[in-house]
Amino acid sequence: MKEFVFPREVTSGSLAEARKAGNNSFDQKNNSMAVSMRDLDPAFQGAGQKAGMEIWRIENFHPVPVPTSSHGKFFTGDSYIILKTTALKSGAFRHDIHYWQGKDTSQDEAGTAAMKTVELDAALGGRAVQYREVQGHETAQFLSYFKPCIIPQAGGASSGFKHVQPEEHETRLYVSKGKHVVHVKEVAFARSTLNHDDIFILDTKSKIFQFNGSNSSIQERAKALEVVQHIKDTYHDGKCEVAAIEDGRLMSDAETGEFWGFFGGFAPLPRKTVSEDDKTVEASSPKLLRITKGQTEPVDADPLTRELLDTNHCYILDCGIEVFVWTGRNTSLDDRKTGSTAVEELVRGPDRPKAHVIRVIEGFETVVFRSKFDSWPQTNDVTVSEDGRGKVAALLKRQGFNVKGLLKAAPAKEEPQPYIDCTGNLQVWRINGQEKTLIPSAEQSKFYSGDCYIFQYSYPGEDKEEILIGTWFGKQSVEEERTAAISLASKMVEALKSQAAQARIFEGNEPIQFFSIFQSFVVFKGGVSSGYKNYIAENGVADETYSEDGVALFRVQGSGPENMQAIQVAPVASSLNSCYCYILHSGSTVFTWSGNLTTADDHELVERQLDIVKPNLQSKPQKEGTETDQFWELLGGKLEFPGQKITRDAESDPHLFSCSFSKGNLKVSEIYNFSQDDLMTEDIFILDCHSDVFVWIGQQVESKSKTQALTIAEKFIEQDVLLEKLSRDAPIFIVMEGFEPSFFTRFFTWDSAKSAMHGNSFQRKYSIMKNGVAPTPDKPKRRPPASYGGRSSVPDKSQRSRSMSFSPDRVRVRGRSPAFNALAATFESPNARNLSTPPPMVRKIYPKSVTPDSAKLDAAKLASRSAAIAALTASFEQPAPPSPASAPSRIPKPKPSPETPKSEPTSNSMSSRIEALTIQEDVKEDEAEDEEGLPIYPYERLKVFSTDPVTDIDVTKRETYLSSEEFREKFGMAKDAFYKLPKWKQNKLKMALQLF
Repeated sequence: MKEFVFPREVTSGSLAEARKAGNNSFDQKNNSMAVSMRDLDPAFQGAGQKAGMEIWRIENFHPVPVPTSSHGKFFTGDSYIILKTTALKSGAFRHDIHYWQGKDTSQDEAGTAAMKTVELDAALGGRAVQYREVQGHETAQFLSYFKPCIIPQAGGASSGFKHVQPEEHETRLYVSKGKHVVHVKEVAFARSTLNHDDIFILDTKSKIFQFNGSNSSIQERAKALEVVQHIKDTYHDGKCEVAAIEDGRLMSDAETGEFWGFFGGFAPLPRKTVSEDDKTVEASSPKLLRITKGQTEPVDADPLTRELLDTNHCYILDCGIEVFVWTGRNTSLDDRKTGSTAVEELVRGPDRPKAHVIRVIEGFETVVFRSKFDSWPQTNDVTVSEDGRGKVAALLKRQGFNVKGLLKAAPAKEEPQPYIDCTGNLQVWRINGQEKTLIPSAEQSKFYSGDCYIFQYSYPGEDKEEILIGTWFGKQSVEEERTAAISLASKMVEALKSQAAQARIFEGNEPIQFFSIFQSFVVFKGGVSSGYKNYIAENGVADETYSEDGVALFRVQGSGPENMQAIQVAPVASSLNSCYCYILHSGSTVFTWSGNLTTADDHELVERQLDIVKPNLQSKPQKEGTETDQFWELLGGKLEFPGQKITRDAESDPHLFSCSFSKGNLKVSEIYNFSQDDLMTEDIFILDCHSDVFVWIGQQVESKSKTQALTIAEKFIEQDVLLEKLSRDAPIFIVMEGFEPSFFTRFFTWDSAKSAMHGNSFQRKYSIMKNGVAPTPDKPKRRPPASYGGRSSVPDKSQRSRSMSFSPDRVRVRGRSPAFNALAATFESPNARNLSTPPPMVRKIYPKSVTPDSAKLDAAKLASRSAAIAALTASFEQPAPPSPASAPSRIPKPKPSPETPKSEPTSNSMSSRIEALTIQEDVKEDEAEDEEGLPIYPYERLKVFSTDPVTDIDVTKRETYLSSEEFREKFGMAKDAFYKLPKWKQNKLKMALQLF
């Protein structure tokens, strides 16, 4: 079952799109729904040109802009138009227009708002979705713009009412309803109004009381507290007390007695009377009506199909609680306004339940509207794709044309970021039947397409060590081993007390986090597991398992040394692609092939992967168009091949859904304009960004539901709630509250102190309201968890270390004292991090708001830094007397210079002193130094497979620890000459010497 879900993003252009013709209107021949700029109300000039919200109030039948400071203030006697402009990841704007009608507004004003909404939409290009909002029955999307709530005030422009703050505070009683968005309504201040089912807020002069009905939910109580805070800030300048009153609490409680005193004393509450607002209206079967000359006529059709909608007409789709108005692209502006009048008459009919009216334009229909039809054709994207551009460029280049200009025209796509620290510890297991076998560290990045794997990755997080446990399913793997992998991975997560994130990944749909963890990843054809071997034997399938002596073709892809893959493909010419480099081998014969659309970076990657797939063999380079006959013979002859990149689904704008799962049925409801506060600890939420699906599980969720997290995600993908054609193989991440990885929290303005709190949602928010959020204390990193293979999770010495690459801006150190480490950490620049390894936390999508708590944190950090500077300065100016028990200091005492003042050192001189301290303290007594201040080790200890390897070095720069003489002996050149070589040549030389 699907619960009502509001529309997916509807791509919309700017106002300039409405000015395609010279007369500033649409071409009437092709699009008769034009609006001339001279007919546009002056108040709408320039609307929708930037992301944000714009509001107009109808005054004397004209829209008048509402200042930003008054956004969220509505009067019951008025009608308003609200335009929400959202910037999408695609770079386009989405426009949502809402017209809000107060309960006391006149019918003429309401009609004017509806007409002006149509006019505004036409000026925006006719792509906006329009919503009719009635006071007390607003859509969740509308209310999400004004969190936590709106509280309309009496009066309006037409009545001439002057809104003056009364000198004496008036006691008011409100009822609050809703788990995710809140409807707030002022009710009669009387004891008879209270009941056991709802939550009431009593606003008095000196204190605000929240009365929690005994039958109300924890989530509703938590949301009501946000309303209490809003009232406190808005009507009391943040200066009043707050009290929570529990239904049934004894009168002996002082605050409870005070609350009931306002109602004349305690008395049993009456049974709740059902009001018009409490009636639930079930969705009815859709009825299609066509609007002709202002009149509606039914369209008999069962089932409903897209072909029933004529581009020259307007239609009404009546679904009871939802009424849609569909407008054809060839309808005139007058026809649209007539349709608006017709739907107003329909929803104002006698015995008609309150309904949401949503207007959509042909070609830009919402998900909900399309879901009402049995068949809806997939819309075609008319824009020129980058894939098509690449194919044309490759074809022209083969024919000898210069394609530089064509390639330049293609906009560069932003590389996705992994948002995960890549310096952690990795362990990998292969599934064999119902068991798992630990893979040696030297082989753990080599997978087979017929096998299933489990990986565990522990890495430093923002304030503690984080763990990711995942399963990887090859395309040819068998179902029995997939099931076993999920079961075994779940047990590993349970053993860690659910403190690890979990991932389910399919071959060909790996997320960037996976590739960044493995860095250099190889996929071979076939498999070595018992499940795969049994499958091919039972079904008589040919065994394609990779053989070093056979013919094999590998496509090399990736964005750099920290993200590169070699994927074995069928050894035929049609497997080639102009956008990639390839490795082809047959026994000891090795070719590398470069497509015409590859870059120097691609060529470097193929050199790196060659030393993994076929090390110690000389390759024969081939360029597209100049291949040798032997190359084509190995591939079985020439064939046509593509010239476009192979891409996985791109990340889109994120959508958050609350969900309930019972008896195999999943119901979801979208949370609009979401924030961290929307994640309730009692619930399960799904975050869908198209390329990946996240399931967030609150601490208070019952155990049975926690075990169903993967099933919930699979059901969500199967339902495809947003009709976005989600891949069944899309990566799924299961995230536990309190242990959210940074690649999940990046979608929020995240405060880790909130996720670390205990108690239910209401208790947490009440504690924050009373005491604020306590900053999370600095915790030591957790030790790596015990290995599940009976061995330490510390990698073998032969394993290539995952430490960060050398950066000239960051001094590499060894053997620091704990005190010095703390000092260096205080001064370490966040910009001096290894450029090839993303930091644990990076720029968030949404800007972080400044709160009192965040301000305190910033002040604390500043104070800590200032104290460290003062302590360091004091240590330079007043050296401590030497201790007789300590070794002689190797740090020379600074000599004061008469030309240089002692006080007020600059930040640059301070950092240089720290670096000097670092280098000098780092070198031990028994170690020699080179001219750069680094320790020197013999070549035999620096080799990758040394029998006595050196520890605590930067393994990506092993050659820097050689003496100048030994460096020249091994490389045949000086260090300066070596570092002037291209990167790939440096790496080639290092590989030959086993220093890479």
